[in-house]
Amino acid sequence: MHAATCLVDSDGEAARTAYPVFPGIEIAYHDVHAASAATQRACAAGCLEIHHCREGRIAYPYGDACFFLAPGDLAIVQRAAEAVPVRFPTGHYHGITVTIDPARAPDCLSCFLEDVEVRPSALIEKFCADGACFVTRSSPGVAHIFSELYSVPEGIRKGYFKVKILELLLFLSTLPAPAAGQSASRGLTRTQTELARRISEYLLARTEQKVTVSELAEKFGVSAAQVKSSFQGVYGMTPAAFLRAQKMHGAAEILRKTDRTVLDIAGQFGYDNASKFAKAFRDVIGVSPNAYRSGIERDSCAPESPDAPRCPGDAT
Repeated sequence: MHAATCLVDSDGEAARTAYPVFPGIEIAYHDVHAASAATQRACAAGCLEIHHCREGRIAYPYGDACFFLAPGDLAIVQRAAEAVPVRFPTGHYHGITVTIDPARAPDCLSCFLEDVEVRPSALIEKFCADGACFVTRSSPGVAHIFSELYSVPEGIRKGYFKVKILELLLFLSTLPAPAAGQSASRGLTRTQTELARRISEYLLARTEQKVTVSELAEKFGVSAAQVKSSFQGVYGMTPAAFLRAQKMHGAAEILRKTDRTVLDIAGQFGYDNASKFAKAFRDVIGVSPNAYRSGIERDSCAPESPDAPRCPGDAT
């Protein structure tokens, strides 16, 4: 029922696990350890895409602005005719995309929910008029719908996905339509995103140095407030926290790909104490280094399937 693929147009590891739900409606799980990737599967222009971020960060360009989803956020966009590379500012992302092709999706979806308007074309008109990108931040309603999609028992998966898609469409139909200019106010300008990118490159070239916000402001000729707002907007954390996270994700990559000891890896990242390293690792990744390595085959947000194919280069 599902198809797992590696996304070859990426600069790291990126996998996509997709499940067809209704004709023209698909749910896909994305597991990414890369700064950018492009989807393998062609999707017709005009398709409605509903994105939910579970971990990490994902960026969507929109005109002269760019939107960044943090954990728990949801975005609704209409796919353009041209392919747009997807970027992952922190190099780490797990999340879901529900794709709806209005030309193929059944109109009878509304038959199940007669009291509300759930036609895909109506949702496109509501949220994506004039090519808009609608973003709603983490909320209990969004969390309720998507949290259950990350752990669906295999025996009921096919029917459960149908129920959850209908629930998602019902939820979206009850959201108030975005006010004029609402989406634009939530994005960052190209100038802001470029400043944050340059700062990140500067930091990554000096991982063993302690660089202050004041020093960054002087280096790039901007105010400390501009450094903080631009960097926080793109990466969702301070420059110091960004460096710590990058180190721990680098350590996680070594754990995935090698059999080096935890103490050896800790030393590479400036820790001479395995306990301190384990704490720093857990603060970023959520589990200890040993627990991460032992469960590496499940470094995926897709529901577990015993026969799920694995991408080349996955840990064995």
